[in-house]
This record gives sequence, C-alpha cells and structure tokens, in this order.
Amino acid sequence: MDFSVKKLASDAGVFFSRAVQFTQENLGQAEKTELDAHFENLLARADCTKNWTEKIFRQTEYLLQPNPIDHTGARIEEFLYEKLDRKVPSRPTNAELLGQYMLEAAKDFGPGTPYGSTLIKVGECQQRLGGAEREFLQTSAISFLTPLRNFLEGDWRTISKERRLLENRRLDLDACKARVKKAKAAETKAAAVPDFQETRPRNYVLSASASALWTEEVDKAEHELRVAQTEFDRQAEVTRLLLEGISSTHVNHLRCLHEFVEAQTAYYNQCHRVMQDLQKELGRFSSSFGRNPGSSPDPVASASSPTASETDVLQIEEVQPPASGTRKAKVLYDYDAADTSEMSLLADELITVYTVPGMDSDWLVGERGNQKGKVPVTYLELLS
Repeated sequence: MDFSVKKLASDAGVFFSRAVQFTQENLGQAEKTELDAHFENLLARADCTKNWTEKIFRQTEYLLQPNPIDHTGARIEEFLYEKLDRKVPSRPTNAELLGQYMLEAAKDFGPGTPYGSTLIKVGECQQRLGGAEREFLQTSAISFLTPLRNFLEGDWRTISKERRLLENRRLDLDACKARVKKAKAAETKAAAVPDFQETRPRNYVLSASASALWTEEVDKAEHELRVAQTEFDRQAEVTRLLLEGISSTHVNHLRCLHEFVEAQTAYYNQCHRVMQDLQKELGRFSSSFGRNPGSSPDPVASASSPTASETDVLQIEEVQPPASGTRKAKVLYDYDAADTSEMSLLADELITVYTVPGMDSDWLVGERGNQKGKVPVTYLELLS
C-alpha cells in the first residue's frame, strides 16, 4: 500500500513538473530543447503521410460504397460478424438487384413480348455488371484498402505512442535543465563571501552551510539531468527509426495503388464490353421488331422473295453515294459487323456517311476507302 502511494505521489510529481514546464514554454518563460532539422523533416513527412492516407482511405471507401447509410450498416455488420468469428455473408450489389427485378418483371409481362424479352436481356446484363462490381470491390478491399487501414491502425498508432513518449522525455529533460540552472544560481549566491563589516560572524556559518546544501542539490540535479538526457536520446533514436520506416510505407502503398488501378481498369473494361454487347443485341432486336411488330411473317412471301437481310446486302453493294448530302462522322465506340451488310468500326476514326431511301433511321451507309456497309447511328458523332 505504501509503495502504491509513493508511486502515485511520484507519478503526480512528474506530471506536475511536465505541466509546469509545458506552460512556461508556451508563455516564453522557459527554454525548450529543439530537435534537429532532419528529425523535424521526418516528423512533418510522417504527419503528411498520415493525413493524406486517411483522406484517401475514407474517400476510397465512399467510392466503393457511395451510400453513407448502407456504408455504415455494412461496417457494423462486418464488425459484428468479426467479433462472432463468422464469415461475412455476400451481399448483392445494386446492379444485381436491379437485374433480378427486371427478370422477375419479365415473367409477369411475358417473356415473348418485346418489352419482356428486352427486360430479360437488360436484366441479365445488369447481373453481369453487378458480378463484375462485386469482384472489383473485393479485389480493391484486399489489395488497397486493407494495407492503408493496417498503416493507420497499426504503424501510425505505434509512431504516435512513441512520439508522445518522446515529448514527455523532452519535458523531463528541460525540467531537469531548469532545476540545474536554478540550483547553480542559488549555489553561486550562497557561496558569495559576505562583508565582515556589515555581517555578523554567525552568518558565516549559515552561509557555508547553505553553500554546502546547494552544492549537494546541484550534484543531484546534474545526475537527474544526465539520466533524463540518456532517456531522451534513447527515445529519440527509437522514434527516428520508426519515422524513417515511412519510406517503406510509401513503397508498399505505391504497389497497392498500382494494383488498385489494374483492378479498376479491368472492371471498367469488362463493363464496357458487356454494355457494347448489350447495345448491339438490342439494336438488332429492335430492328427485327420494328420491321414487323407483333405479327408473324407470311410464309408464302418469305419463300418467293429474298429475306430482308439479303435485300439489304444487295442494296448496300449496289447503292451509290448521292451527289450531295454526304457527311463526315467520328466513330465513338468500336463496333463489330454482325453480317456482310454491315461495316466494322474503330473508335475515333473518321468515315463518310449518307442516307439511303427506305433504310431504317437507326442506320446509315458508311464508307471507308473501298469498304462500304451499314453503320449504327448511335455509334457515330456527325461532324458536318
């Protein structure tokens, strides 16, 4: 019990000494030990790394989980499952839910109707997009978010703890310096020889006794100063090594950033391919319904006359560009021809286009050198 009380009193004394030193420094009444320029640069670099890592980490979380309510709920659910030592269940993405609703709606509207069959195609596409998004979220969380979180919750907490300890050691060191300075001043004053004419002989004895006491106090303060200096130097070296490790952290985060960009690129490329395939399929699908919506073809007419595609092929090969009315167009997306009547396109290329009487308004005739064929209007930007 006595030991606990003594320790408590000692800790209280140390805390009070640090508080006094800190207050006097802020008031300009005490000197402060300054760290070298290299150490200050390491501290500034560490703070900068922590601040920007935290901002990038939070914003990446919002990017991957835009809805703050869903984000908070997901984090709480993950925390509970982690505490229960159970695997977090896989949650469907918004695109997957949209695709599911479209497929269910198609059943009620009728899969054979134009609207129902289109809902099926778009719903399946949305589910593929949702699957790609879920894979991207998982990859990004493992390769990018987790290393950033580990730095903030692991390495940075260790650095912060050692920095606080270093600051305490510095306050102790400066407090010891102040005590040594004060003790030496008192010793000098006590050791001054009094004037025999103005001072009683008894004061000689008191002066000698006070001088001896202050000499002992100076020796004690200098010993405490040496101990404080040793502890400060040791703690400064530990903190310096941790701060120099920030360079390794930057290298690790750079590698994680490359992996995040690769995952994001693969995700957007996959989404682009899925949407291109859907657009092509819907274009052919809407064209077939637009020619004869809601009715079946006449078998006699079909047998006695060429099909629409055969007519289109013949017309495209024989058609001549008009004397006026041709325009230049820039291709927005890559397009693969579905049959011989169409012309494949490459993004950003320039082609000549014009209309032909009787052709569907969704299509134009395009020419590129000796190549000629139908091209979809939605893939073009008309320039002149």
